[in-house]
Amino acid sequence: MRIKEIFPVMNDFCHNLNLMYKPFLLLFFLMLSLPATQVNAQETASDSLESVEYEASPVLFYEDTLFFIRTKFGPYSAEERAKNQSERLNLLTEDEAFDTAKINIIEDELSAEILHGDLVLASITTLDAKLLGKDKNELAQEYATAIKDSYVKNHGEKSLIKNLIRTGIILGILIVLLILVKYINKGFNSLINFILRKWRNYFRGIKIKNIEVLSAKKEERLLFVIMRILKVILIFTLIYLSLPIAFSIFPATKGLSSILLNYVISPLKSIGISFFGYIPEMIMILIACSIAYYLVKGINLISAEVANGNLSIPGFYPEWAKPTFNLVKMLVIAFTFIVIFPYLPGSDSPAFQGVSVFLGLLISLGSSSAISNIIAGLVIIYMRAFKLGDRVKIGETTGDVIEKTMLVTRLRTIKNEEVTIPNASILNGRTINYSAEANGPGLILHTTITIGYDVEWRQVHELLIGAALKTDMVLKEPKPFVLQTSLDDFYVSYQINAYTATPEKAAQIYSELHSLIQDAFNEAGVEIMSPHFRAARDGNPLAVPPSYLPEGYVPPSFKIKSSAENQEQKP
Repeated sequence: MRIKEIFPVMNDFCHNLNLMYKPFLLLFFLMLSLPATQVNAQETASDSLESVEYEASPVLFYEDTLFFIRTKFGPYSAEERAKNQSERLNLLTEDEAFDTAKINIIEDELSAEILHGDLVLASITTLDAKLLGKDKNELAQEYATAIKDSYVKNHGEKSLIKNLIRTGIILGILIVLLILVKYINKGFNSLINFILRKWRNYFRGIKIKNIEVLSAKKEERLLFVIMRILKVILIFTLIYLSLPIAFSIFPATKGLSSILLNYVISPLKSIGISFFGYIPEMIMILIACSIAYYLVKGINLISAEVANGNLSIPGFYPEWAKPTFNLVKMLVIAFTFIVIFPYLPGSDSPAFQGVSVFLGLLISLGSSSAISNIIAGLVIIYMRAFKLGDRVKIGETTGDVIEKTMLVTRLRTIKNEEVTIPNASILNGRTINYSAEANGPGLILHTTITIGYDVEWRQVHELLIGAALKTDMVLKEPKPFVLQTSLDDFYVSYQINAYTATPEKAAQIYSELHSLIQDAFNEAGVEIMSPHFRAARDGNPLAVPPSYLPEGYVPPSFKIKSSAENQEQKP
């Protein structure tokens, strides 16, 4: 069998095989055919090429047909090869990166390649050259010359048209930008007027209790400021986004366009990646905070029921409910913070840890007295020394408790003075609670008077108890009683004791009691010997009650000697 009869069959067989296998198959069939023929190999190859018809596909550049591609190369057909080479050439001209000085040719055993820098513009195979009866390097030089000639002929005219179009696009972008800025200004002004016209009645200012934080006029002014800031941000965003569009039109400034877009896209991309990467930690924080929130709500509900008396716990007093709830809440919050701390953004950064250490150092150095007062406040609460509204005496200060905090306790004295006492001082001193038994037997108010030995003690008791019973806010039961506290040189000390359920009115009760005691003793003709005094009385009667004097007792008279009698008695 002749080689020219074998080659069409072999060529059809290799049509769908990869290029890397084709040389080996050619070599294999040639070796099989060599023993059967003695003809010249070059003539046989020429005859086989002439017997095959190839379809030509043009390579276009600036609408010029540079050359035709007739054979496939590897997996690419002639049409695909021509299309790819045309696209590469046109892409270089669109980017204005084409430079004829960068065109060179590299040849190897299989093909000659036309390069523009590192980009392959065209590949000429041995089969391409043989179809035209030329060497592949020679054919590559012709194709490179055709590319250069077409570029030189068309580049100037096309560049001028493209630059005019690009300039027109820039002007269009500028006009659109100016129109948008104009209507944004009008739109924001109309929106502000609409808000003020529609919801002006809602601008009533912001108050916290009786303190006006923000007046109605300042609210309107704040609205203007916020809207202007939003307007400026929107206009700036439009201008910034229009710059990459404008820079991307001219190939020389395309790099600036990418840089400007990266300034926005890169941070947003980093934020997005960080956000989605942080979602598992965020879920852990939400779970921990949710558990803590509902735990605090449950504790608050229980403490409220205990404080209201609806729930009774043996050994736990209702006044302990609120401070205990605050203490447990603080512990729950502290524990929750410890749990979520590793999941907080930046918790492992040295800066975050340095700030934490610095804050801890400040607290440890500056809060020794504060911590002692806090601990004292907790101890006072659980000691149940006093509660709000109680009349107490702390040190030398007597007054009603008006505020209890973890650091200090405040009293209002009977002179309407407000006294602040640190809790540590209260714990280290003595506290008297006058209101502790107000709801029980009552507080005993007492005062002492001194009466001479000439007044019978039973009468004094009767007068004192009668005066106490007439005093407002003194309890009739238990009944007032009198104690004789001492027998002094000139008088007897009588102490009247009376119960009251209103210890906060003690000063008023004492005043009224003293007045009634004076009236009672004056009406009975009994002298109150305090302060005591000396009196020269006729006969110097005995200073005992009349009932104890003997019957027909006559006080002895004074024995007085005149100066004349004294002279007579002299010898």
